Formats: sequence, C-alpha cells, structure tokens
Amino acid sequence: IAELDRVLGGGLVPGSLVLLGGEPGVGKSPLLLQAAAGIACGAEPPRPVLYVTGEESASQVRLRAARLGLADGIAGSAIAVLAEGEVGRIAEIARATRPALVIVDSIQTVTVDELDGPAGSVGQVRESALRLMELAKGEGIAVILAGHVTKDGSIAGPKTLEHLVDAVLDLGGERSGVLRLLRATKNRFGSTEEIGVFELGEHGLAEVADPARAFLVEHAGPAPGSVVAATMEGSRPLLVEVQALVAPAGYGTPARRATGVDANRLALIVAVLGRRAGVALGTQDIYANLAGGLEVAEPGLDLPLALALASSLRDRPVTPGLVAVGEVGLLGELRAVPGVERRLREAARLGFTTAIVPAGGRGGAPSIPGLSVHAAATVRDAIRIGLIGDDPVGPDQISRARRGRAAGAAGVAGR
Repeated sequence: IAELDRVLGGGLVPGSLVLLGGEPGVGKSPLLLQAAAGIACGAEPPRPVLYVTGEESASQVRLRAARLGLADGIAGSAIAVLAEGEVGRIAEIARATRPALVIVDSIQTVTVDELDGPAGSVGQVRESALRLMELAKGEGIAVILAGHVTKDGSIAGPKTLEHLVDAVLDLGGERSGVLRLLRATKNRFGSTEEIGVFELGEHGLAEVADPARAFLVEHAGPAPGSVVAATMEGSRPLLVEVQALVAPAGYGTPARRATGVDANRLALIVAVLGRRAGVALGTQDIYANLAGGLEVAEPGLDLPLALALASSLRDRPVTPGLVAVGEVGLLGELRAVPGVERRLREAARLGFTTAIVPAGGRGGAPSIPGLSVHAAATVRDAIRIGLIGDDPVGPDQISRARRGRAAGAAGVAGR
C-alpha cells in the first residue's frame, strides 16, 4: 500500500516490530488485512502471512476479509488466521511456518502463561511485546502489533511498549468523516513527518489519489472566515481550508475553541491582531477549525489563521482563488517558512490564482506561472491585500464614526 509504505519510510523492514494505534472503529483491522494481502501477493511465489486475532474469532476475520474482497484468490490462500491469545503458542507456530509477516490484533489481548495478571495489564503487555520482539529480531520476521488507545488518544499500556518497537503509527480522523490520516510518531527507518491519506469505504481503506485536494471544501460563493493554507506534511504539500468564526461574547470570559489548530498559537495570533493590526478580538467568542479533521502544528498556518479571523470579524471574504502561507511574529511581522515555492506550485496546479507570502524570504516572492504572488511585510499588509473591500480602519472605529455622523446629522436637523 503506497500510502502506508510512505509513512513507514519505504515499506516494512524484515525483522522489524511496528505498533499501530487508533481509536475503535477508525479502520485498523481493515488496514492490517489489506497490508497482509499486499505482502502476500507482492511476490512470486506468494509469501505466507500469519494473522493472529485475540479479539475476534477466525470466522469473523474471514467475514471481514470477504467484505474487503480478500477471502478468495492468492490472498485468501496465503493468509493464515490464528485465533490464539498465548504468546508462546503464537511464537511456536510462527517459527514453524516461517511467515513473511505476523500481525497481532491486538497486543492488549495476548498473554504470557508464566505471568500472573489479566490480558491488557502492564506486566502482560510489556512481556508479550518483549517475546514478540525476540521473534521478530531472531527470525527476521516483520511483526505488526495493533494497540488500543486511551481517552486522551495515547496508546494504552506502559510507555516502554513504544520504546521497544521500531515504529509507532497512529491512524486517526473524524469518526463521522471518511478521511483517515496515518502518521508515524516514531520511526527508526524513516521520517516521522510524512502522512498517509486514506478514504474509509465499504471495501476498506482506499488511498486518496490527490491528497493535496482532499482537505479543500467547495463553497457556492465567497465565504467570510474561510482561507486556504498551503501546508507541508513531510515532503508532501497539502492545501487545507482554515475556518474561523468570530461572534460577540455574552457574559463571562469569551470562548476560545480550536480544532486541528494549536490553542496556544491561536491565542498568540489573537493578541498580535489586536495589538499590531487593529483587529480587536478581546471581547469576541472565537472558533477555529481545519476542514477534514487534519491537525497542523507548523508555523506556516499563522497567516491563513490571522486572515480567517480578520475576515470573519469584518464579515468580508478573501479574494477568490487566494492561498496564504507565513509565520506571524510578535511584532506583527511575517516570517518566511521552508518550501514556499513547492507549496505555491501545488496551489497553482489546483487552480489557485493569488497567493500571499512573507516579504522576508530569500530571493523575494517566487515567480509561479499562473499564480499572482503578493509579498507582505506585516500581517496588517496581508489583511489589506487579502480581504475584499477591506478598510484599514478597525470595526470599532467604523462604528464610532457612524455614530458621530448620525449625531451630527441630528444636530443639523434640529437647528
């Protein structure tokens, strides 16, 4: 699977131990079955794969394989399903059959007979992982462990479990959506900055053909509070829609809610906008969101977020076909981010016509065919360039000016 291989750094390494985590229902088991089929059918003659299930029966696994279209053909004959929960027995069968890959679904359901304690306890999970690591390293067999996650999204079990394995993968995404994101939080054989994008459907996880377009939302017309950001995930440029909603706060402390955006970074942008750009947000409820369930922590998201907040407050959409990228400093200045030209080339390929970038980059603003690139030195300049019909005077000043004109008109009428 190309997206899985990308995150792993080129594919599974013989003798490696990989941990795959994710919330229930996110698609871990279908991805593991599809990976097993890819390993089995990827060589001639087919390579055997051992799929160990501790949560389901063998017949339940076969039903899932049939739904994914993997129960028959080469994959159906090369993948052996073992419903077993004792690690010693699993290792014994693996050494006897010599599969190319062993999948254990999940590590919290297997036990070691010599130890006391139920399945999923700290001691059982640690010792089971150690026995499976010995199997992987000693026999040169790649082993993938599926893991449960806790309420805060971290993999359940002792932290030493993550230290034992060679790679830790996390499969996530919005439960109500169809997009699934695969990331590596640890990888001894490759980068941890790459991302794999899948679409969950009736036949399992399908690779998204054009991930750069996957996180864009189509609108009937210009929408205030919506700005497209050009981000980088590893070596892959991704365009994502940043959405912001600014509304007058009621009683008490104004609300600050962020989904997919670092809440501390959002607070910084709000402070810079109020102090350096005349966009007063102190008394407003603020909601920020990234479309598609993506989470981005890179500084290049600062400028699109600032534009989205200003656009929502002033109820003015940004210029159609606009994409933005840049880091915002504490003085309101815009700072360059790596890979600007590559991001903009991807934006031009997707049909965007205007871009705002920091003016401080090396060599100035890049020249991209079909893309009008504007270099802005400060966030105030970027707002003036990006918003349709923007007035550099803030909304508070506009309201006071309107009240003053109304009072003057009333005075003239009275005289």
